[in-house]
Amino acid sequence: MSIDAVSRREIMKLAALFTASGALPLLRSYEARAQETDAPVRIGYLPITDATPLLVAHGRGYFEAEGLSAEKPVMLRSWAQVLEAFISGQVNVVHLLSPMTVWARFGSKAAAKVVAWNHTCGSGLSVGPQINSVKELGGKTVAIPFWYSIHNVVLQILLRENGLTAVSKRTGDPAAKEVNLIVMAPADMVPALATGQIAGYIVAEPFNATAETLGIGKILRFTGDVWKDHACCVVFMHERDLQQRPEWSQKVISAMVKAQLWTRENRLETASLLSKENVNRYTPHTVAVLEKVLAPPEADHAAYLKSGAIRNASWRERRIDFQPYPYPSYTEELVRRLKDTLIEGNGTFLDALDPATAARELVDDRFVKAAVTAAGGMAAFGLPESFTRTEVIVA
Repeated sequence: MSIDAVSRREIMKLAALFTASGALPLLRSYEARAQETDAPVRIGYLPITDATPLLVAHGRGYFEAEGLSAEKPVMLRSWAQVLEAFISGQVNVVHLLSPMTVWARFGSKAAAKVVAWNHTCGSGLSVGPQINSVKELGGKTVAIPFWYSIHNVVLQILLRENGLTAVSKRTGDPAAKEVNLIVMAPADMVPALATGQIAGYIVAEPFNATAETLGIGKILRFTGDVWKDHACCVVFMHERDLQQRPEWSQKVISAMVKAQLWTRENRLETASLLSKENVNRYTPHTVAVLEKVLAPPEADHAAYLKSGAIRNASWRERRIDFQPYPYPSYTEELVRRLKDTLIEGNGTFLDALDPATAARELVDDRFVKAAVTAAGGMAAFGLPESFTRTEVIVA
């Protein structure tokens, strides 16, 4: 079976989970599990750096330090698997692509909320060695991890800025001013680029670093250099836990916030903890690849400035950074941008979705505010002491 066939099967599976009939069997399973009032922390994740705070919280024992019982996080291969495990109650804490939570909450009325950000930035647009500009992607195919992803949103911002139009074609080649988008699992993107099935991909780390390390691709632009300090993956939890187990929920989020602070100060150690060489084998990635993301050498920054992968040098963005507070302005701007983004499937719910209302209804920031305050405030994360900000997007 081709990579494209596998990807489309996963899309169909994921789409079904966002319908009442498709999710019903899983919801019944969740109802049975939900009777377990003292359920331990059960994390579901993809092996990408987006999951770092949840994995560090487990690996460093922060959940136990909060008085919680925590099982070893469950590594899953696709977003469909993550969502299936979450809806059915097999896991109770997950990281999801931030736009995916908009779909879950308002497209399918999922009884779950965003409780914190996992990280900021941490993604890039990688292309084959022969591609030197976004304009050169015209007439070619680029892979995205999912339609409802910050990757798709940022990519289409770049395409429009360069006079290109995003399309989704199952047959035939895109026109000279078109870029064909296909959904692909992150792990499939590197081999697809190496074999020429795609001209590029935009995805979370460390798959951009992997292409660089293997010499099969280069970073054309970092997403955090387009949308300053954007969220990518966020922490998603069941409303039932937030309402019926508030103390438990607070401890979960407090542990993750402490993990983020530790990660910011211990980037090399984090790379080792997440690597396949570690006893927990949280990810299949090498220490070297993870270090390139979490603690890149200064020479990398200079090279990216020269190549144009970084154009907004004054922002001083880290390749990936960590802070947990879900600014309402981001969710509002995300909803606005999604309305103008090509997305396959039924996205009509977006038409009537008010950005400010979405930010209030999608996010529950009570617990993360308390955790951030206890950890020293936003200043502990190198940010202004405020829970508001203005979004900055420069293509």
